[in-house]
Amino acid sequence: MDSPQILQFVDEAVYTNTGKRLNNLQRKIISGILKRQRYADVAESYDYSSQHVKKASHELLQMLSEVFGEPVRKSNLESVLERHINQTITTLGNKNNQKIIGISYINNCPNPSTPTSDKSQPKNPDSQQKSKNQTKIETIDKLRQFGLSDEQIAEALDIPLEQVKQVDLEE
Repeated sequence: MDSPQILQFVDEAVYTNTGKRLNNLQRKIISGILKRQRYADVAESYDYSSQHVKKASHELLQMLSEVFGEPVRKSNLESVLERHINQTITTLGNKNNQKIIGISYINNCPNPSTPTSDKSQPKNPDSQQKSKNQTKIETIDKLRQFGLSDEQIAEALDIPLEQVKQVDLEE
C-alpha cells in the first residue's frame, strides 16, 4: 500500500473512533514517520517549529494508541498499521497465481449491539433488496479501488461475473 492509501486507512480508523478527521499536520507527521524522517526534518519540510511537530506527534501517537487499542510509538507505527490493515484486508486464497482479496469488518464499538426485533426490519422486501444492492455496489467499487479484476471480485464475493460487470451499468 502506498502512502495515500495508508493515510486514508488511518483517517477512516480515526474518524470511526473519534468522529474527527486527521488534520494536515497529522497526515504529514504520519508520512514523515513512514519515510523514517526525524521530527526536525518534518518540521523543516513543512515550515513548522520542531517543538510544535514534536508536541503534535506525541498527541497523534496517543490518539492512535486509543484508536488501535495498543501502544503506538514512532518506532512501531509502521508495524501497527500493517497489522491493522491486514486485519481489514485479508487474503482469501490464491487461484491461478492471482491474489484474491476480501474485506472484513472490524467492529470498533465498545459495546456489543443488541439484536433488533423483527418490527424494526423494513416490511417492504424491495427496500431490503435495494439496500443489499447498494452494499454490493459499494463493496465491488472498493475492491476495484484495491486493484482487483472483475473476475477476482466475483470469486471473492462468490457471485457471478456478470453480476459484477453489471455494477458499472447500474451507476
